[in-house]
Amino acid sequence: MNTLRTLVWLPLAAAAAAATGTAHAQEEQGRVISSTPIIQQVAVPQQVCTDEQVTYPGRKSGAGAVMGAIAGGAAGNAIGDGSGRAAATVIGLIGGAMLGNRIEGASPPQTEIVRSCGTQTFYEPRTVAYDVVYEYAGRQYRTQMAQDPGRYVRLNVTPVDAMPPPPVTYPSRPQVRYETPPPHVVYDNGYPSGYSNISTEVVIIGGQRYHRPPGWRGHPGPGYYPGHPHHDRNR
Repeated sequence: MNTLRTLVWLPLAAAAAAATGTAHAQEEQGRVISSTPIIQQVAVPQQVCTDEQVTYPGRKSGAGAVMGAIAGGAAGNAIGDGSGRAAATVIGLIGGAMLGNRIEGASPPQTEIVRSCGTQTFYEPRTVAYDVVYEYAGRQYRTQMAQDPGRYVRLNVTPVDAMPPPPVTYPSRPQVRYETPPPHVVYDNGYPSGYSNISTEVVIIGGQRYHRPPGWRGHPGPGYYPGHPHHDRNR
């Protein structure tokens, strides 16, 4: 019988590890031989309330003392004369009140239900993990899993000398440079408003060169000056 060995091929508890690019890992399956639940006592706080019956003694209403004081005062007032009548009245009031309060019977006792609550801790057996024994490649292995794997357990087999996967690199973001366009400069040509430019034409009359504004059809007048003489080479 093969002895139980320490877990070499880890169960594939998290598929996210394979998705990160573990190129050398290979997924296999192991046959589950036994799966035993691990039970522990877990503390569970609970609120517990109890109802208790409380009896209060009966109380006197005070009507007997009032009636006794009235009767005693009336009796004292009927006795004596002058200052003696006043003293007899006071004595009758006090004595009548005491006698009436003693004669008056107490009311029946009152009973009430009083509820008191508190928190108590109870311990319940709960399954916290599973002790799994499985077989792979002719050997048996033991591990603990959070859930019952069923008939087979998924394994992630990785060579011992396998190199870690290369880190994932992302292309760097191109650097964007924003430039402010140069300001638009308008140069004043010095001409009055309404004239963007003034140009002249050269006209040759009688062998003389004259400057005139464009479109002028007359003879040169004041303000125009002859240029250098022009001779036609073809003549």
